[in-house]
Amino acid sequence: MTSYPFSAIVGMDDLRLALVLNAVSPAIGGVLVRGEKGTAKSTAVRALAAVLPEVEVVTGCRFSCDPHAPDPACVDGPHEATVGTVRPARLVELPVGASEDRVVGSLDIERALVEGVKAYEPGLLAAAHRGVLYVDEVNLLHDHLVDLLLDAAALGVSYVEREGVSVRHASRFLLVGTMNPEEGELRPQLLDRFGLTVEAVAPRDPGPRTEVVRRRLAFDADPVAFADRWRGAETELAERIMAAQRRLPSVSLPDAALRQVATICARFEVDGMRADLVIARAALAHAAWEGRSEVSVDDVRAGARLALPHRRRRNPFDAPGLDEGQLDQALQDAAQQPEPQPEPQPEPQPEPQPEQQPDQDPDPPDHDPPGGGESATEQPSADREPPLTGAADSPPAAPTAPFRPRQIEIQGLGAGAAGRRSRAETDSGRVTRARRHAAPGRIHLPATLAAAAPHQRARGRAPGGGLVLRRDDLRKARHEGREGNLVLFVVDASGSMAARARMGAVKGAVLSLLLDAYQRRDKVGLIMFRGTGAELLLPPTSSVEAAAARLTALPTGGRTPLAAGLLQARHTLRVERLRDPRRRPLLIVVTDGRATGLPGTDPVGDSQRAAGLLAADGIATVVVDCESGPIRLGLGTRLATTLGAVALRLEELSAVALASTVRAARRSEREAA
Repeated sequence: MTSYPFSAIVGMDDLRLALVLNAVSPAIGGVLVRGEKGTAKSTAVRALAAVLPEVEVVTGCRFSCDPHAPDPACVDGPHEATVGTVRPARLVELPVGASEDRVVGSLDIERALVEGVKAYEPGLLAAAHRGVLYVDEVNLLHDHLVDLLLDAAALGVSYVEREGVSVRHASRFLLVGTMNPEEGELRPQLLDRFGLTVEAVAPRDPGPRTEVVRRRLAFDADPVAFADRWRGAETELAERIMAAQRRLPSVSLPDAALRQVATICARFEVDGMRADLVIARAALAHAAWEGRSEVSVDDVRAGARLALPHRRRRNPFDAPGLDEGQLDQALQDAAQQPEPQPEPQPEPQPEPQPEQQPDQDPDPPDHDPPGGGESATEQPSADREPPLTGAADSPPAAPTAPFRPRQIEIQGLGAGAAGRRSRAETDSGRVTRARRHAAPGRIHLPATLAAAAPHQRARGRAPGGGLVLRRDDLRKARHEGREGNLVLFVVDASGSMAARARMGAVKGAVLSLLLDAYQRRDKVGLIMFRGTGAELLLPPTSSVEAAAARLTALPTGGRTPLAAGLLQARHTLRVERLRDPRRRPLLIVVTDGRATGLPGTDPVGDSQRAAGLLAADGIATVVVDCESGPIRLGLGTRLATTLGAVALRLEELSAVALASTVRAARRSEREAA
């Protein structure tokens, strides 16, 4: 199949450069391509694989060993240094639904038990060795699989530990992941493991957009003829990549360039040292690509532009980005720093005589800073809440600082999308029991042997004295892990919330729960009710950043149509159940329990009836009671009872507060005993 030529891609300069630099030096750690749909992310990756240099492999080796330097630990080895087979570099695509066994490989236990053969089946990491591993929608891949990919990309080795087999094989590849940020972000610790990142954005200028369409239509009409027109540019690109690969080992990184790298990372307050290493490797690859024998400031700048944007995130809700003006200033500051002088060696000092005693402490006590006597003991003034009118046009309240919330999960055992919230039956996780092997999957060896043991006398002895196994004896392991849920927030933004200056605390609490949902791989939705009705501010999505932005700008004021908010939640969950039936919903209602409406209506009765409908649907619900003041009516608790929900006070959401309560209760029990 003819692929679209890499040289024919219009624009996308950063994307093309990042891919080329990783082709020159896979040690950089791969590329994460973030972009909206329809921006040629997949096209660029497949086009690069077509221009990579061909590789020579040992004939018949499933792990693509280099015949001139074979892996001594190769499973198919040992190999003798010889002439091998030349083939194009592979492009291996990893689907989102791939299992761990498919990625790293596994022992074929069914064949081992029935035929007595200990056979290892390589996975996608083995197939991608010395090629390209492409993961589309990497943000939808399970976290532990992303960990496996990034570990193999960083170490160049894949370790496989399965029932009865322990295998190590080389796995060096160019890792490319693509994602649409609207469908959710990668966790920061996984994001940091990618070497470079680029934003793929469609051009806004009509000229380039016209050229993109023109070239694509020409390619679709006659792919072979279109590829022939670009063959010369593709050959030149492939030769330049090969020349850069040969030049890379001889490129030097002077101390001045190292100081520039360190200054940049310190100026941008990057955590850890991975950014320094990635920038240095990218600068070396860029110098080799440009034909230089020594890294220059331009090479450092190019590496920093691609390595820093996704490492500057201080909060999971902050969008990645880089201030290039700040980058240039950091490079200028590094150039103006004086050369570090070698530290002088201290002259040997005569040892003091035993009878000599110091007259005073050699380290005098620290002095108070100028004027520090008063300022050091000054107490901050108490915070005063600004008066809020509770009117319908009250400005949005700023959320308080997020905190670590207590764990909230749905009872029972689900079978939804992989995540980190509620208990579920999954393809991975701890083994809880075994069942008859009716479908492909990992064999549970102890259960299989236990099923076969009672029938051995009737079956006779196998050659060699082993067990006689039948297909009906095979048992499949049942795994229990965690699933992600749909967390739907229903937030009371009426005047009663604003009048008590509670909306800032409410937003801070919901923001904390959103951050928790982000870390647990949930989908989230946001409903607000105030005034005369309820509004679905954010339909269920994996992008919790959008929910955080909507929450921050949430206005307050007006009446409290609680019934409308509950009915809107019921409608939203019923629609979402049709779209994603495997994801169990968790409803979180944030309110003080009040219900008001127009004269002549029964808002309290309507809210109770709406709560009864949700309870009849069996929706797992948590009511966060925001009622405050010396006199409390207990309306939130009453609502939770009707919903069949768990009731939590706003201050009980914090995991720290919960831990303190548990410790106090245990202390009281010990004292009573």
